[in-house]
Amino acid sequence: MSSVDLQHVVKRFGHFIAVDNISLKVEKAEFLSLLGPSGCGKTTTLRLIAGFLRADEGKIVIGGEDKTHTGPRNRRVGLVFQNYALFPNLSVFENVAFGLRVQKVKEKEIEQRVMELLEMVGLAEKRCG
Repeated sequence: MSSVDLQHVVKRFGHFIAVDNISLKVEKAEFLSLLGPSGCGKTTTLRLIAGFLRADEGKIVIGGEDKTHTGPRNRRVGLVFQNYALFPNLSVFENVAFGLRVQKVKEKEIEQRVMELLEMVGLAEKRCG
């Protein structure tokens, strides 16, 4: 896990300002939740961090490297949306392991990392089916 640093990030859709000058820093291994009402910019902020959207202003630094103009494929950021329908045919374990398999991580390391994450969020018992 790397640090994430947003520096005065702005995202507009036409005249609508979805993210207005947000600055925040999440240190390596730190856990952060974005809370707020619908339409306040939570998902847009996550899409900016993952590289699915481009910031109109500001800087996005991940792991100490400026990733503001880097596409999602080269950011090494995982983003799982609240709706499970992306891979409804897979178990919780398989959904979490998917990104690591795409990166060709060894199965033993995948097992260890996925179980660590599932234990962290109280879903280790959901490993199978």
